[in-house]
Amino acid sequence: MGDVAVGARSGHDGPEEGSYDPEDGNGPEHDPQTPGPDPESGDGGGPRHGHPGTRGDDQPKKQRSFWKELPLLIGIALVLALLIKTFLVQAFSIPSASMENTLQIGDRVLVDKLTPWFGSEPERGEVVVFNDPDNWLAGEPAPKPNAVQNVLSWIGLMPSANEKDLIKRVIAVGGDTVECKGTGPVKVNGKALDEKSYVYAGNTPCSVDEQGGQFKVTVPKDRLWVMGDHRQNSLDSRYHHGKEYHDKYNGFVPVDKVVGRAIVVAWPPTRWSTLPVPDTFDQSGIAAGAPGALGLAGAVPLVLWRRRRVQTENIRVSAGSTER
Repeated sequence: MGDVAVGARSGHDGPEEGSYDPEDGNGPEHDPQTPGPDPESGDGGGPRHGHPGTRGDDQPKKQRSFWKELPLLIGIALVLALLIKTFLVQAFSIPSASMENTLQIGDRVLVDKLTPWFGSEPERGEVVVFNDPDNWLAGEPAPKPNAVQNVLSWIGLMPSANEKDLIKRVIAVGGDTVECKGTGPVKVNGKALDEKSYVYAGNTPCSVDEQGGQFKVTVPKDRLWVMGDHRQNSLDSRYHHGKEYHDKYNGFVPVDKVVGRAIVVAWPPTRWSTLPVPDTFDQSGIAAGAPGALGLAGAVPLVLWRRRRVQTENIRVSAGSTER
């Protein structure tokens, strides 16, 4: 007979070598290292995870090290700080004594930059930071920050040395008439301001001089009249008003130059305090529109009475015509 092919059945009824017959239990000896079926997990046996033949997506992902995550965290923090500085809050340093004792040299204030985005405009009594309108800071020495200060100022943790900003108190807004004679008081729309709570101790509200200490002006629309709380040590709107100063805004600060309202003294901790609007600015009648509003309120009943009188006369005339 011909040669038997390798791997062909030998012709007897028993199981082949290496085969497994479930009826007689013959088969390869159980290898204790080979895992069997797991009824709880549904694992039908076979190689465990991590052994050859398993799917790659079953492998647990390796967690990144802290040092690899750190640059990403720093980048996110810088972006958030930049957004906060641009749209929400920014820190500013007080470089001069013009706002003493409300603000002292070296104080750090936080400025609200969010509300102007919703149409809010500066109001009387607020302390505001604004860009230099027209060389108010001419001649002032420019600070020379180091590299660390440049980075901190860029992310908003420190004020920028390149920005020429000032901080003053808003005394009058567009449409107001503000004046001062002698040593004071300052009057807004004819109402005297009680400024004892914030004007520097020993100062008078006005200065008796010919350089701007005496004034009476009407603030144009979209402009502000600002003054420092240290009245005898503040080159504010008073000393930039008039033809001799060649200020293109005539001492008034454009509303669009305002960076935001200073809301809190944040540093040093011993100086922490809020910067609310003094009560004197809330007195009745100080708003420029108040007399007009009162006049309108008084005119409405008069107009209604006149119209009713005319209607009554018309009815009488119509009745007389009918009788004829």
